[in-house]
This record gives sequence, C-alpha cells and structure tokens, in this order.
Amino acid sequence: MAHVGVPRGTARKRRSVALLATGVLTIPVLAGCTSDSDGPTSVAVPQDIAPASRDQVTEGSTLTWAIDAVPATLNAFQADADTSTARITGALLPTLFPMDARGEPRLNPDYLESAKVIEQEPKQVVLYKLNQQAVWSDGREIGAPDFVAQWRALSGKDSAFWTARNAGYERIEKIERGKDDLQVRVTFSKPYADWRSLFSPLYPKEITGSPGTFNDGARVTLKNTAGPFRLRSVSKGEGTVVLDRNPRWWGDEAKLESLVFRAVEHGKRTDALTEGTVDVADIDAATANSIALAARYRGGSGAPPAHGPGADTTPASALRSWALAHGSDEEAAETAQAAREKSREAVAAYAAEQKSLRGFAVRKSLEPAYTQLALNGESGPLSDDRVRRAVARTLDRQALADTVLKPLGLPAKPPGSHLALAGQPAYKDGSGALGEQDTKEAQALLADAGWTPGGAVRRTEDTEAGSEAEKKAGSEAEDKAGTEEKAGKADEEKTGKAAEDKEDKGDKEGKASRDEGTYVVGDEKPGDGPAGEAEVTAQDKQPGGAAGAYAPAGTAAPAPASVKDRLGKGGKPLSLRFVLPSGPGSQSLRTVGEKIVEMLDAVGISTQVTEVDDDSYFKDHIASGDYDLALYSWPATAYPATDGRPIFAKPEPATDGSLLVEQNYTRVGSDHIDQLFDRAVAELDANASRDLLKQADARIWAAAGSIPLYQRPQLVAVDKKLANIGAFGFAAPRYEDIGFTGREAAGSPANRKK
Repeated sequence: MAHVGVPRGTARKRRSVALLATGVLTIPVLAGCTSDSDGPTSVAVPQDIAPASRDQVTEGSTLTWAIDAVPATLNAFQADADTSTARITGALLPTLFPMDARGEPRLNPDYLESAKVIEQEPKQVVLYKLNQQAVWSDGREIGAPDFVAQWRALSGKDSAFWTARNAGYERIEKIERGKDDLQVRVTFSKPYADWRSLFSPLYPKEITGSPGTFNDGARVTLKNTAGPFRLRSVSKGEGTVVLDRNPRWWGDEAKLESLVFRAVEHGKRTDALTEGTVDVADIDAATANSIALAARYRGGSGAPPAHGPGADTTPASALRSWALAHGSDEEAAETAQAAREKSREAVAAYAAEQKSLRGFAVRKSLEPAYTQLALNGESGPLSDDRVRRAVARTLDRQALADTVLKPLGLPAKPPGSHLALAGQPAYKDGSGALGEQDTKEAQALLADAGWTPGGAVRRTEDTEAGSEAEKKAGSEAEDKAGTEEKAGKADEEKTGKAAEDKEDKGDKEGKASRDEGTYVVGDEKPGDGPAGEAEVTAQDKQPGGAAGAYAPAGTAAPAPASVKDRLGKGGKPLSLRFVLPSGPGSQSLRTVGEKIVEMLDAVGISTQVTEVDDDSYFKDHIASGDYDLALYSWPATAYPATDGRPIFAKPEPATDGSLLVEQNYTRVGSDHIDQLFDRAVAELDANASRDLLKQADARIWAAAGSIPLYQRPQLVAVDKKLANIGAFGFAAPRYEDIGFTGREAAGSPANRKK
C-alpha cells in the first residue's frame, strides 16, 4: 500500500527553515501516564511470507520484484538514498545486526562470530570478531581496514565526504586491529548504547576510502560486494537493477539464479502483475481487492461471471440482445451485433486478467512504520500547545485506524508510542500523557486559549461606541474647518466651501451605513481623514453598489449561521491548513484526512484542505513547514535513542536567523526531551535506556506535535509458487532462501505465465 513516508536515517542532514518561536511547552502531570502492562498491543502481527525449508525451494529461476524507482544512489549514507536503495543493498552488502521478527537487532553469523562490549571503563570498547570465511566479491577478506575507512568517511570530520548521517560514528575515538584484521577493536570517546547500528551496511574500503568513490562512484555501481548476490547492471533507461548469484558467497547459496528489481509506478502494478512482468509487488487495497475477486471469478462455464463485464447480464436481457442482433431490422441488428462483439471482447479481456491474477496471493501484515498527524507548531494557532492538545483530543484515533486496517482484516490498535511499535521490547503505551479522545476537554483547552464559539465574527453592537466617537470627532473637525475658512482669502473660501460640502456628504453616507448595521469585507485600511475613517477605494466608488455598503474599517462581514458558531478569537476564525498528497497511491491518506476534517468540524475548527502532487508534498510542504496539518509516516527502528532524536529534537536558531530542525518537521520540541534522548543513547544498560526513552515518549505525547494514528498496512502481491517472501514485518529478508517451489527452473516472468 502506497503511503507518503520518510525513511529514517536517510535524511539526517539539518535543514534550514524560517523562524520558529518555540515558546515553552505546558507539560501535563505525567505520573501514572503509562500502564504497568502493555496488554494486547505488545504482540506484533506476524510475518506473512509463505515460509518453506530450503530443500523445498527450486534451484535457479529469475524473480522480478517491483520497486518505486531505480534508486538515485546505491550509497545508503547519502541524502537521496531511499527504500529502493535499502532493498537492493540488503542483498549485496553486509548487515551486521539485521532486525528479527520482533524488531530487535540480531547478530548475523554470516559476517560475525561475535561482537560485544569488552570494556566500559574508562571508555567503552567493542570487539568484533569477523567470520573467517567472509570475503568481498574480489576475494579480499572483510576486515579492519574496511571498518576504519567507513568510520573516517562518516565521522563528520572530513567535509569532503557528502554524508547524510553520522550518528554514532562521531563518538568513535579510534579503531584498531586485534591479533589480525579479522578482529576489530572500536573505542568510543563517549558511551554509545546503539553501537550495533554501526557498520550496516558495511561498504568496502575501495568505496569509503576516498571522497570521489564515496560521493560519486557508489551512486551508480558497486564493483565490490559481499552478499548472496552481486550487482550485474543498473539501467535507468530500462528501469531495472539486475543481481546475479555471488560465486564467492560463503553462506547458503542463493536459490535464485538472478534477482531483478523493476521500477513500476503504483498505479500500474495491477497491469504489471496481469502481464506477468513482475512476480512480487507492494500494492494498495484496490489491487488487493482485484486479486481477491480473481479467486472467485467464474468464466467459461456458460454461466454469467460473478463480477466484471457481463456480470449484470440476465437471461432476459441476453435473449433480447440476441433477438435484436438477428432481427429483420438491419440497422438495429448491426448496432446490436457491434454491442455484442464489444461485450465479448471485454469479457474475454477481463477473464484473461482474472486468470493471471489468480496466480497471485496477497501477503499481508503490519509494516514497521506508523502514520501520524503532524501539527506544525512554528506559527499560527498551533504554536499554542493548548490548541495542539485540543486538536489531538478531538481525534478518535481508533476510528481512524479502523478505517484503514479493518477492511483489510488487520489489527487496528492505534500505536501508543512514537519510538517503538507493538512487539518491540522498547514499546510502552505513553498516550496517557496526552489523554484519550474527549470533546469537552478539547473545547475547554480551546476556550482557555481564547478560541470561543462566535469569536470569528464582530457584530454591529460591538462597534456602536466607536461610531459615536467617530461622529463627535467629525463634528469637531467641521467646526475647526469653518473657523479657518472665515479667516481665509476669497479664493480660499471657495476651495474650503467645496471641501466642506464633500466632507459633509461623506459623513452623512458613513452615518447611514452605520445606522443600517452593514459590514465591510477585507483587511482594515487606516484612513487619512481627521476621524481616521476607512479609505474608500476607486473600486468601491463604481456604480451599482448597494446603498450604505460601507462601514468602519475592520468591521467583519456577516457570516452564515453555521460560521457564527465556529471558534474564533478577535473576529478571526480558527482555521488550519491541511495539506494532503493527491496521487493515486495516497487515497487512504485522503480518506483519513476527510475523517479528521469531520472530527475537527464537529468542535468548530475550520480546515482548508489543499491537495498537492506527491513529488512536491514532502519537499515543498512538510520539510519547508508550509502546512498546519499533514499526514506522513515514520518507519520503526531498532535504535530509537539514535534515530528518534533528530525527529523530535528541539529546533535551534542558526547564525543566519533561520532554524535548524534536523528531521523535526513539526517544529515542536523541548530541552527536557533532548536531555532524555542524550541520556538514553549513552546508557549501556538496555533496560535503563528503554526507561529513559519511555519518559521521552510521554513528553512527546504531551507536546502534541505528532499524533500516531495507525500502523501502516503491508500488502504484497506474490506469485503463489514463491516461498520465503511477502510481507516481512519487522524482519529483514533472507535473500538466499527466496525462490519458487513445485516447478522447474524458469527464465524471465514473461516466459512463465500463470
């Protein structure tokens, strides 16, 4: 299912944006905000990958896997690396501690014999013992020189290396070889709890050893790899990345002979599956529904199909059509015959599509990522934490999760943490720091912030005192003008008389308008007259306007009855800009957005929904801060102390007056949250580190800049004959075990139609 998401760890460069007035967050009392037991939410949804033992998987064959696009870079440490980069490099390069099914990092025995902290005082030292068989595809052993080169490239000390993430590497003081290059001693200048996150993926020193090969060389090719596959070709023109078995791989041999990643847009994936050009593809709910319908399709038996073209044909309508086609009226018969032929073609095409789709299964789980409502605290009403918390307390998160997940048959429990997901050891429901959905509490928070029903309009009686003052000032001005006119010369008397007549006429018109209680639409325009009345523009003077159509500057226009009940302050309505992506793969986000609009509308909060292109949604709106409300996703991580900090760090002013937000696109943060992250990442006791993260999460909830709504669904269309692939959940794919079952080895998908 397509969602707008942000890959954690691939965009950790600090971003400069406009000024943000942070203010001080009001943190509610947090005691007792989390329960002692996580309850049913602590159970992760299992993988759905059609598991099979290796002896059941056929040797050979080519598998084609749909990706969003050919990656712009194969260097996972550059800013434009994406999910396609991660998927491809996962089959080519060492990952020392991949995530398991519970979202925990587990030592990979293909690369490591062991890795552990051997000293904590006076400094933390980690000793890696590498698998003695582990070699790069050119035959050179993986060793200490590769660790040293990657550390120097990512430490942040050499600006010649264009890196997007350096977390953890900057804490390394030195790297030494042990008794040989297969033992690597890493000494840290400061304790680092997430040391397992380092050196994954591990690149060969030929890539990380110089800025040129790191910055440019690794973008389009990887000549030296160390995974079950090696890179054969990258073709942006054909939209493919092709991998072959690695003949120097020392682990279990890959069952597939080759693995092809093909760029297929989300809107074209149903066609790609039908045409047999891909075997595996992440899909949306509509495509999943098409595959489910295909399993129930009946055609070719003489009976009308259950769905699709011809499904609504009754015996009577079929007989009528036949009679017209064979009747004596030649013109009617010709029309009926053409219609029957068109119908037969449509039925045949649909039947062929259904036959193809019947060869696929939909593997489903919950993706290790959550979708949130982001509230931009940079400026406007949401800069007040009371308004943010009121918006959050208005939301029925359970109803929103049900909207997305229940139709798919997936558990719909809203996430209770920003830093871990259900099933991970660090998970704890901290949402109690904010509170459940409560309309009365939301209204009380808004009232406390000054937003009240009817506050969006100013009525005539509110301006009566001002009108009397204006009339008095006008009279005094006329008396003064008359005295000056009498003392003047003859020519000045003539000019003064004309001016007085004009001014008197304007005053009478103004009085008529005020007596009738009319309103002016638009911004206040200070006048130049003695009474400070509003200027009347040339446009206002055009013929055809209603009598008495002008009023004192700044008087609000009368609103429809429904608007008068909306929340406002000082004549200004509480209105929020809600930005949503417009692409076909983002329909579920728009559906959720519509429901959020309804929930906010029920308490008098107006929203202005703007749909923008998917390509510009994140760059031009989320990252730049051009929104009040938005929906986007963050992936889960095994290292929340490292990966969570830039997402929730308090923005800092830069020397040029801009703001450094890192990845905190809500612009909401606090010093206390930062301190808890800093303590957690330096705490080598895992339980103590998790406790600190849970405290940080409670304060993130209370700040109400990010409201997790639901864990994203993971829907994957997979050839029914494929094993060990599908909806992986937390766990990383084991590429060498993927393959076909129950058939002979075959070539490309096009040669093995279902």
